Amino acid sequence: MVKAVVGANWGDEGKGKITDMLSQETDIIVRFQGGANAGHTIVNDYGKFALHTLPSGVFYGHTTSIIGNGVALNIPVLFKEIQDIVDRNVPMPKILVSDRAQMVMPYHILFDAYEEERLAGKSFGSTKSGIAPFYSDKYAKIGFQVNELFEPEKLKEKLLRVIVQKNILLEHLYHKPLLDAEELFQTLMEYRQMIEPYVCDVSAYLYQAIKDGKNILLEGQLGSLKDPDHGIYPMVTSSSTLAAYGAIGAGIPPYEIKQIITVVKAYSSAVGAGAFVSEIFGDEADELRRRGGDGGEYGATTGRPRRMGWFDCVASKYGCRIQGTTDVAFTVLDVLGYLDEIPVCVGYDIDGEVTTDFPTTGKLEKAKPVLKNMPGWKCDIRGIKTYEELPENCRKYIEFIEEQIGFPITMISNGPGRNDIIYR
Repeated sequence: MVKAVVGANWGDEGKGKITDMLSQETDIIVRFQGGANAGHTIVNDYGKFALHTLPSGVFYGHTTSIIGNGVALNIPVLFKEIQDIVDRNVPMPKILVSDRAQMVMPYHILFDAYEEERLAGKSFGSTKSGIAPFYSDKYAKIGFQVNELFEPEKLKEKLLRVIVQKNILLEHLYHKPLLDAEELFQTLMEYRQMIEPYVCDVSAYLYQAIKDGKNILLEGQLGSLKDPDHGIYPMVTSSSTLAAYGAIGAGIPPYEIKQIITVVKAYSSAVGAGAFVSEIFGDEADELRRRGGDGGEYGATTGRPRRMGWFDCVASKYGCRIQGTTDVAFTVLDVLGYLDEIPVCVGYDIDGEVTTDFPTTGKLEKAKPVLKNMPGWKCDIRGIKTYEELPENCRKYIEFIEEQIGFPITMISNGPGRNDIIYR
């Protein structure tokens, strides 16, 4: 059976923990899109980890972790990550990398930083991990797949062709040092040595695994609102964040995905620029940020303070709908225990008209939140194991949100640990 774990909003919903938890019953975990630009924070018996490329299931001996063809693969980052977890006594995980995955080239990272610098105040708030230049090259058909590392003569030839284009930009647009083909080729040969033991035909491997009845988990990065088609374009990421793309990014049939677990946070947070209707500021935001997540709401990759807001029913309903949600995992509910009243955004006021449908970006930027206050429960709910034991106002909050978004909340996370979970 194939399940997907994806985010409903701007990312940072707590998918890492949910993936880690579901991995207990999973044979294979697949990352199917994105790169090392966003991180998943996981707290388990080995300690606290921020993963960027590795799937969140690497902490179990029985799982195989796969980097699918849809991933922007930064080979040295992947290696440092494997080294980091092994150095902290995690057993060496079983890892497979698709021979069709494309590589983040050293120049992608440079171009990312140069472009943000050039745009100055109008930048996209990139993590400077090379993701936009990587996907631009992939779709311009001048990217490099992992399998090309094993044909060095052809690789050299292609490098010379591609570098001509890159050097024109470096010289005339960015006024930066030029690339050297020989040096790049040597770097890629080092990449080849690192990645060689893991390369396989992932699509064929997964086809067989499905036939053998294995449990497979597709792990998405970021959330619905960062999707390049359905998100807050252009303040989005460069690969599709939707479960539907899991079929493409892993190389499996779409009809095999039977369960789509969409992770929704009990309040809102976002890293990076773009419209964020329920955003709060000042002391109110600082307090929520400080209490939020595990050790505060700061980006797992950048360490940037996340932008904070109240729960957004409009964005979450839409985010769940375009994911094709079968189950909602509701996270960080324990964080809200300090509030007397909890505001919830139930509609958007756009030019005097209230809507509960998520609009396109231009309209979104004009939207003002319509808030409804829910009574708080004023206590710590960590450690509670059953839904019935939750305070009444806490259950009312969950049920109100479930009704607003229209998808069943079947898992409730009330703490950062692997076992802080209530099944409903």
